[in-house]
Amino acid sequence: MGFRDPVYLKTTLIVLAVIFGSGALVFFLRKKNAYFVSAWASIKSWIFAAPLLFLAFAIPAPGPLVVLTLFAIYGAKAFFQILGMYHRYYFVLTCYGGIVGLALCAYFGRLNLYNQMPMILLGVSCLVPLFLNSYRRMIQYISLTLLAFIFLGWSFMHLALLLEFPNGLYQILYLVVLTEFCDNTNLATSYYFKGPRLFPAIDPKRTLFSTVISILLTLLLASLMRSLLPNDSEQYWLAAGLVASLGGLFGDLMMTALRRDAGVKDVGLFIIGRGDLLQRMDRLIFVAPIYYYVMAQFFS
Repeated sequence: MGFRDPVYLKTTLIVLAVIFGSGALVFFLRKKNAYFVSAWASIKSWIFAAPLLFLAFAIPAPGPLVVLTLFAIYGAKAFFQILGMYHRYYFVLTCYGGIVGLALCAYFGRLNLYNQMPMILLGVSCLVPLFLNSYRRMIQYISLTLLAFIFLGWSFMHLALLLEFPNGLYQILYLVVLTEFCDNTNLATSYYFKGPRLFPAIDPKRTLFSTVISILLTLLLASLMRSLLPNDSEQYWLAAGLVASLGGLFGDLMMTALRRDAGVKDVGLFIIGRGDLLQRMDRLIFVAPIYYYVMAQFFS
């Protein structure tokens, strides 16, 4: 794996060509309306981040696993910052330790233990109030720690489990490209395909029609990129495209709801263009586990 692999090199060049090509198109359209401004901001962030991502995933194993683990830990950190409990470092460190545990389970192929980790994390979190000899707001702290671990740990780290699939790293890149493409096209087309808003209180930009158009375009892209899958038959790329489109949409909306409730838009490391790193990850928190179990069923 890496740039010596012709498939990986070809994939890198194709994806970067798509990003830079679509970026050039949206750049010239960015002054037409606010929706193209948002789309350009997101694409601009990937013009910066995508080359770094391909460089990171080119590291020999277990390099990609380490990269995913660091992403998960950073995502959990941002989550705690959004909800104002990053200073509760006993809970934060408990979550970090659980994420490292998930990485070890993925590395050694301990799927049963991986799926038991949420209960283990809950048990350890419940011991923290006893260790601190404190009871104030502990229900809230324990609940949020478990929520952070489920979303940014257990759920997101299913990407690490995908590494053991045939062409696992390519499948991860496939999902990342599809989820980002679906989000960008949804924002860019919402100006032209107006109509009922799906969730106006959470995200007033997305419309029903723009969402349907973005899903259809994502399915088209999934078909065109099917060579990254271990099997290019209809059911594989169609299932992947639907999971990436719908799972990415609901992951993004769920995290947007939490941000709006907390009154925080961006935290931590800012990605050039739009938003923080967590906004690049949140679309995968539903996509990763759903895709994993769908594909596990196909390959069984």
